[in-house]
Parts: sequence; structure tokens; C-alpha cells
Amino acid sequence: MANIINSRNGLCLCHRVLNRSHQLVGAVQYVKNQPCLLRMSSNTAHKMQTWQIHEYGSSEKLTLNTSAHAATIKSPNELLIRIHAASVNPIDVRMLGGYGRSLINILRKRKGLITAGTEFPLTLGRDFSGTVIEAGKAVSKFKAGDEVWGALGAEKHGTHAKYTIVSQDEISKKPDNLSHLEAASMPYVITTTWAALCTIGELKEREAAMKRILVLGGSGGIGTFAIQLAKAWGMHATATCSTDAVDLVTGLGAEVIDYRTKDVWKELHSVDKFDYILDTLGGENTKNALPYLKPRHDSHLITLISPLLSNSDKLGVLPGLLQTAVTAGIETLKGLTSGTSVRWAVFMPNGAALEKVRQMVEAEKIKPIVQQVFPFTEVPAAFKKVSNGHLRGKIVIDALVDS
Repeated sequence: MANIINSRNGLCLCHRVLNRSHQLVGAVQYVKNQPCLLRMSSNTAHKMQTWQIHEYGSSEKLTLNTSAHAATIKSPNELLIRIHAASVNPIDVRMLGGYGRSLINILRKRKGLITAGTEFPLTLGRDFSGTVIEAGKAVSKFKAGDEVWGALGAEKHGTHAKYTIVSQDEISKKPDNLSHLEAASMPYVITTTWAALCTIGELKEREAAMKRILVLGGSGGIGTFAIQLAKAWGMHATATCSTDAVDLVTGLGAEVIDYRTKDVWKELHSVDKFDYILDTLGGENTKNALPYLKPRHDSHLITLISPLLSNSDKLGVLPGLLQTAVTAGIETLKGLTSGTSVRWAVFMPNGAALEKVRQMVEAEKIKPIVQQVFPFTEVPAAFKKVSNGHLRGKIVIDALVDS
């Protein structure tokens, strides 16, 4: 079961949604002469509830649309999902403020998600847990009724809605031993951590044993998952966190440096250097942490605070790309001279990683860490909670509870 730190309005993670009657009414039928496409039949609800923004800003910009057009399949490898639960991640808060809009809108236009006008109205949210309602003709891994979890690409309309459309490569089966509320807390942090450590950092399970990892920011969603993944693969983990999170992070198996009571960088002088440093904080932390990386070609500091999207927003797409390339070149030269490297990682959907972690969760090697659950009608409050920072795990939205 999940580590439950707090709950809201009596909601808890033992809450099950399997017997809820919130299902599509009627059937979904194939479009004539286009068997890969689907549409709602005449007796199916054509509308759904979704949280939207019509301009960038703070959580006050979020509005609940109770009659939005229902999501429909448009490609043969897509599935229609009834969302049971979703989560709010720090990236959702940043995207609410317009982060990444320049490059992400290019992706939206290339994929036909913006055909005229702007990207608005826009639904945020990346990860979810839910049930397959219908599948496109080319979908081979899933069928109607399957319980799945997943994380959507940043260019797509998100999961803070009653239904969503996904690619089969963005999802896997949900772990059997988790509720939807528990499962919804994990896909984004799984895929982001996997992109950082395994894709960019080239960490392999068979080679991970006895390696040392430092996690800067160990008590949030990504930090708590990264520690558990490292420990499951036989690594030694050290993490930074504040005083009130020490018990949580220690309980996951990490040695802890409390940044409120100790000087992190002085403390690190007294321990062995690390094969991997995962930086979830950015800023000066990236530069300050680099000396504690082993001077080996296969040792990596991976930061999740990439300048790519912010440079494109501030400078324009082409100047932003150029500035980012220059910065990357400088970091590469530093790495060649010092024997260490700084790499940037960003979230990437990855159904294969979700499937791997599903097996680890069912084997009880990894568990979800949920701080608080909000009903669907209180999504703005969930955003405020995340924007305040100092999270202890994940903030989850129960899409089947409205109040």
C-alpha cells in the first residue's frame, strides 16, 4: 500500500473506484469507411467535464468546463481512456504560467493539435490512471476494460479531465496491487526519472549494484521514486531534504542530509564521491554539486532543470535553441577536461518504462508516495498546494469525486 502522509475531506488511498458507475453511456462505433477512427454513438454523452485555461497565469485562471467536447480517437494507435485519477506535478504549475509554450506550440502545430488560432482552451495534467473505453484498429496491447496508467506528451491536452486520448506507447497496465488513486501518482515521476537516469545517464539495472547516487531534493515525487528505484537496483543512495521530511526519506532507504540544520556541501566533503547525481532543484545547486561527482567518463550529473524551454520562451525559438546549444557545448568542454559531465533531461512518455516499474510495484520493491488527495472540483486548490512547494510525495486528483 502507499505511504499516506495526509488526506483531504476523508478521502484516502484505500478508496476504490471499481464499483463506481461513472462510465460512458452507450457505445463507441467505427466511422464508416474509416475503421481506424471512432466516434461517439448517438446515445453516448458527447460532453465531458474538464479543467481549462484560456490564458496563462496562476491557479485563478483554471476554469471548470462542464460541457467540453468529449475526447475522440483520431489515429489507429490511440485509445479512449476514462480517467479515474490524475495528479498535479510541478511541471503542470510551470506550464500554467506559460513555461515551454514556444517549443510546445510548434509540436502542437506539427501534430495538427493547433489548426487555427491559439492553443487555448488548454487542459493541463500529464499523468493518470484509468480504464480503456475503446481502442483504435492498430492497438494490439490493450482492450476495452483494461486498467492502465500513463503519462502524456507535453503537447497534448492533459489529464485534468474525465476522459483523454492516449497512444498505446504512452501507457502500460496498471499495477494490480494499487488503487487508481495510488497509481495516478506515479507515471510522470517514473518516466521523468527514467529519462534522466536510464536514457540520458545510461544507467542499466545489471550494472547499478554498489554504485552511489546523490538525489538533490529527495522528498518530492521524483526524489522519492528515484531513491526507491536506486535501492531496488542495489545502489547506495544519499538525498537532501528538509527536517520535516527526514523520516520519509530515511524510510525509503537513503542517507539524508538535512539542509535546514547542516551545510550540504560541507557534509558532502566527508563522504565518498558519487557515480550519479540527480538534480531536481537547478540553479546554483547544479554547479555546487559537480565537484562531488567521481571523475570518470561514466559518472554523470543529470539536472532536470534544462534551459531549452525557458531560453526559447525568453529569446524566441531559434535564438533560444542557439543559446542552449552554446551552453551545452561549454558544458561538454568542461566535461572533457574534468572527466565529469553535466547532462540535461526532460520528461519523455515511455510505456516500456511504466511496464518495467509495474512489475517492480507488484513485487513490492517500489511504492507510491501520496501526500494529499483532492476531489475533481478542487483542482485549483491542488495547483496551489503544488505551487507552494516543499512537497512530500505527490498531489493526486480523484476524478470520480466531485466534492
